[in-house]
Amino acid sequence: MMKVGLYFKKNYRGKRDYIESVLAALNERGMQYSVVGGESDLDGLDLLMVFGGDGTILNIASACGRRGVKIIGVNYGHTGFLAEFEPEKLGKALNMISAGKYALQQRSMLKVCCAGKEYYALNDLVIQRCTSGNEFSNTINLRAAIDGAVVDNYTADGLIVSTPTGSTAYSLAAGGSVLTPDIDAFIMTPICAHSLHSRPVVYSDKSTLTLTRTDKRGAINIVIDGTTVDCLLDIDQIVVTKAPFKVSFITSFDNNFFNKLLIKLNIWSK
Repeated sequence: MMKVGLYFKKNYRGKRDYIESVLAALNERGMQYSVVGGESDLDGLDLLMVFGGDGTILNIASACGRRGVKIIGVNYGHTGFLAEFEPEKLGKALNMISAGKYALQQRSMLKVCCAGKEYYALNDLVIQRCTSGNEFSNTINLRAAIDGAVVDNYTADGLIVSTPTGSTAYSLAAGGSVLTPDIDAFIMTPICAHSLHSRPVVYSDKSTLTLTRTDKRGAINIVIDGTTVDCLLDIDQIVVTKAPFKVSFITSFDNNFFNKLLIKLNIWSK
C-alpha cells in the first residue's frame, strides 16, 4: 500500500477543523498516511501531499528529492505556482493518487558550493549585496565563468541563478526569460546591473558555473529558495552545478504549463 505523508503550512497546523477534514477524506479512501513535521518523517514515504503555497513546497522539496519522495501540492498560499490543485479540488487529487492514475514531472535542482558548505535549490540561488550593519555594500562585483570561459563581469545589486522552475519567480521579475520545465538549462540574471550590456544568460545545466568575487568590499548574502542561509565577507568563489537528483511532482495528465502561467501570473491573453 502506498504510504502518504501530509505536510501542512505552518499557520494551518492549529486549525483542527481544516486538518480533520483532510484526514476524513483520506480515511474514506482507505489511504495510509502520517503527518510530517520535518525531514526525518519523510523516510519510508512514497509521496508527500503539501498543503500550502510555493514557500511551503520549497521548504521540503530538497529533502523529498534526496529520498525519492514524490510531491503533490494543494494550494493554500498566495500564488501557488508549484501546487497542482486548488483546495476545492482536494477530492480529485486524492482520487487520482489512490487510483495511481497521474503523470510525473521531474524538476531539476541547483547544487551550490561555497565556504565549504553545500546547498540545494529548486527555485534559485540569489547572491545579493548586504544592506545593513557594518557589512553594508553599495554593489557587489562578480566574474561569471561557465566551464572556465568568462561570460561577464558584473557590478550589480546581485545575481540570480535559476532553474526552469524558478524562472517564473525572482528571475522573471528581474527581467529573465521563462524556461519551460522540460528544458535542460539554467538562467543567470543580474539584479540592477550597472551596465548597458549585462543581460540574462541561459546556459546548459550540464555546465559548471563559477562565480568569483573581484573585490571584497562588504559582505554578500547567500539566499537559497528565498531563505538567507549565510552572510559572507571573506569568500572567493561560489560554484553552481546541477544537483545529482531531481524532485518529482505529481500532476494531472492535462497539465498545461502555459495555461497555469497565464492564470497564476495574471497575464490574460485575448
